[in-house]
Amino acid sequence: MDKTTKHLISSLKFSTTLTAAMWLVHIYKYATNSPMSHWGIFPREWDGLIGIVTAPFIHGSWEHLISNSVPLFVTTTIIYFFYKRVALPSFFLIYLITGASVWIFGRSVYHIGASGVVYGLISFIFGSGLFRRNIKSIILALIVTVLYSGYLNGVLPLKEGISWESHLLGGIVGLLVAWLLKGIIEKDEVTTDPWANESTDKQTYLSPDTFEMTKAERLRAQQEAQRQADNDDFLEI
Repeated sequence: MDKTTKHLISSLKFSTTLTAAMWLVHIYKYATNSPMSHWGIFPREWDGLIGIVTAPFIHGSWEHLISNSVPLFVTTTIIYFFYKRVALPSFFLIYLITGASVWIFGRSVYHIGASGVVYGLISFIFGSGLFRRNIKSIILALIVTVLYSGYLNGVLPLKEGISWESHLLGGIVGLLVAWLLKGIIEKDEVTTDPWANESTDKQTYLSPDTFEMTKAERLRAQQEAQRQADNDDFLEI
């Protein structure tokens, strides 16, 4: 098994474990008929701080769970596979800072669900295309833009019962994290000079500095070379 395949499997394990944990929590909630909303984020209340960690695993319905599971799985797989060096730091920074931001700025209601984290991850991939500016990151940014362009409506207070603050703050945090981590370059993003390994001793038809010399300098160099050649013809042994 080559390194790429192993890395893909590792990426899928991370995404699958995270998504499966959300489903197990919801199955338990459904089986026990427990609302579990008290595990969400309740802004500016000390007992609501626990929701920064637990809220992304709590969902109000099966539809809510499914709508978050698919993009969470896709985006975490993309980040873990293509941004290996920053995958875990970016994920946990987005996860925790988004939750903390909702606790500080959100409305005084329980905020549940992983949509804030999903918006952060989408925004991170898009932001990486803006800040890294290499072919890989730009293509990934275009892919998530095509897949999730409809999510832009979610950052506006258009629907009742939707934590648009989580969406908006998650998007802002994702861009911020992409900017903070842009200097950590992945192996496939390192640019190399194709001439760097060329030997400087290689014999060439023209001198390396030929085109850096003026016409008069080239003429003097040719005359000097000719005089040296003439002297060589008359060397005595």
